[in-house]
Amino acid sequence: MKKIISKIVVGTLVVGSIGFVQAQKIDAKAKKILDDITANYNSKKNSYFKFAFGSGMNGAISKTEPGIYYSAGDKYKLKIMETEQIFDGNKIYNINTEDMEVTVAKPNANSTMFSPINYLTTYRKDYNVVYSGKKTVDGVNADLIKLTPVKANGLKYIYLYVDSAKKQMLKLEQHGNNKDISVIAIKEYKENQQLDPNMFVFDKAKFKNYLVTEL
Repeated sequence: MKKIISKIVVGTLVVGSIGFVQAQKIDAKAKKILDDITANYNSKKNSYFKFAFGSGMNGAISKTEPGIYYSAGDKYKLKIMETEQIFDGNKIYNINTEDMEVTVAKPNANSTMFSPINYLTTYRKDYNVVYSGKKTVDGVNADLIKLTPVKANGLKYIYLYVDSAKKQMLKLEQHGNNKDISVIAIKEYKENQQLDPNMFVFDKAKFKNYLVTEL
C-alpha cells in the first residue's frame, strides 16, 4: 500500500518513454462536461474533499484508506494515512510522519501533481477523451468519461465519473499497465469555506526533528 501511495499520491506520475505520439482525439460531449466542471471549480474561492483512496490489482480493490484534500487556486493540501502533502504554489512538501521525513521539490514539466481533479486540466493535451455513457455511483446517475494516454506514461486508461447536474467530480479510477488500480471516491464536498491563512504554508518549526531533503 505504501508503495502505491508513493506513486499515486506522494510522488508524481512520471512520464515514461515517449513512443509513437498519435493525434489527440477529444469527444465533444466529454469535453463539454469536463469544461463545465472545471469552470465550476475555478469559480470557487476554495474547495474541500473528503475521499476514500482504494488500491488493488486486476481491477479489484483490496485496501481503502480515508483522505482529505483542500485547494485554493493552484495551492493544495492533502492528508492520507501517515502522509501530508502541501503545494504552496511554488514547491511541493511531502511530509511522512511515520518515517519523520520531509522531501521538498519543485514540480516539473514531466510530472503530474496529485489532485482529485487533476485530470480536468491535463486531459487537454495528454489524453484521448471519450464519453462512455451513464453509470450509477452512490445513487447518482453519473456520466462516465474514459481517458487514454496519448503517449506512454505508465497508465492504461482513466475513468472519470462526474455529476453533470452539479458539475462535480464523483470518482476517478486509474488503471495501470501493470494491472494495478487506484480509485479516489469523493465522499464529501464543501466550497468557499473560511480557511486558516496558513493552510498552504509549510512551517519548518513544526518539523525540527524531521529529516528534510530538498530535491
